[in-house]
Amino acid sequence: MIFNLSKINSIANIFIAELRDENIQRDAMRFRKNLERLGEFFAWEISKTLSYTPTATKTPLGIAASQQLEKQPVLATIMRAGLPMHQGLLHIFDQAESAFISAYRKPHHSGDVEIQVDYISAPDLTDKVIIMADPMLATGLSMVLCCKELIAQYQIRELHIVAAIASAEGIKHVRANLPQARLWIGAIDEEMTSKAYIVPGLGDAGDLAYGTKI
Repeated sequence: MIFNLSKINSIANIFIAELRDENIQRDAMRFRKNLERLGEFFAWEISKTLSYTPTATKTPLGIAASQQLEKQPVLATIMRAGLPMHQGLLHIFDQAESAFISAYRKPHHSGDVEIQVDYISAPDLTDKVIIMADPMLATGLSMVLCCKELIAQYQIRELHIVAAIASAEGIKHVRANLPQARLWIGAIDEEMTSKAYIVPGLGDAGDLAYGTKI
């Protein structure tokens, strides 16, 4: 399943437009805030697909029928760019546990780039719903590798992948390698540069949120 937020007219699309705008991008705090807001929107949409259990809530005047999540999801993210969206998801799923993954691109003399995962901090993910956030889904290589690392260690119940902007190629790669995953995307762009930047995209989300890395 692919949920494309840009196919629905909503205020969220204004936040996506601001993320792309090179003038508004100069305000790093606003850039992070817009990623947080998108995380909140996606959390709301994902919450509609989860399982709930009927319960009763005692009020000062009686008993009200209500619903509780059957199980809290675990919110995972790829550092550092994924942190603002993770925070937005956490605003809504405020009782969820979190998992953090560090992945980076290691260039070779041949010109090829290898994705390496060198850090995972996670609770027990067995039989859990995992929501993995990263603002940019370009080639999809990092996302697939990180998710497969978790799947290799745990019997995950459901996998949801959240991204602000994705390339068509990245979507294709994820669907081919993680067919069980549900994708929640802000907008899908058709092109990428030779250095795997999405076009028109928005640039380097990590640098825009936290400063240019060296």
